[in-house]
Amino acid sequence: QTDAAINPGNSGGPLLDSAGRLIGINTAIISGSGASAGIGFAIPVDAVNRVVTALITNGTVPVPGIGIIAARENETAQLGIDGVVVLRTLPDSPAARAGLEGATNDGYVRDVITAADGKPIHGMSDLAAALEEAGIGRDVKLTVERDGRTRSVTVKVTDISQQRRG
Repeated sequence: QTDAAINPGNSGGPLLDSAGRLIGINTAIISGSGASAGIGFAIPVDAVNRVVTALITNGTVPVPGIGIIAARENETAQLGIDGVVVLRTLPDSPAARAGLEGATNDGYVRDVITAADGKPIHGMSDLAAALEEAGIGRDVKLTVERDGRTRSVTVKVTDISQQRRG
């Protein structure tokens, strides 16, 4: 998020710091009035570098994941749950092999991911950042709550981009 003005036609332009260094790429603005005043958004330069390098080198961008379908954050918040609610695990995924379980057919929440490698997880953006930081092919230690009990499971981070295509 940035407070730099983003005008029509300059999304995709550079976001520079006061020393003229590239720190992001402007992408969009949310404006209640339709003018160039509101909340601007930019992609951080670290993400741009990672994505561009992967595209040039491999033609694709790997997406770190563990093979879960998670509840929407607004639904999780309505339930008063802090963490990522696992709705289901994909067959033969790292999450399934680690014993994570999705919600039951009658909507009973089984597993809630509350931390990754000791860092709190409040929502999917936190989990995605933790998986990105761990890296594809590496293990991540998840703290999971089930039935009022907390336990740790180790899950291997995999590239889920191929699953999305198929």
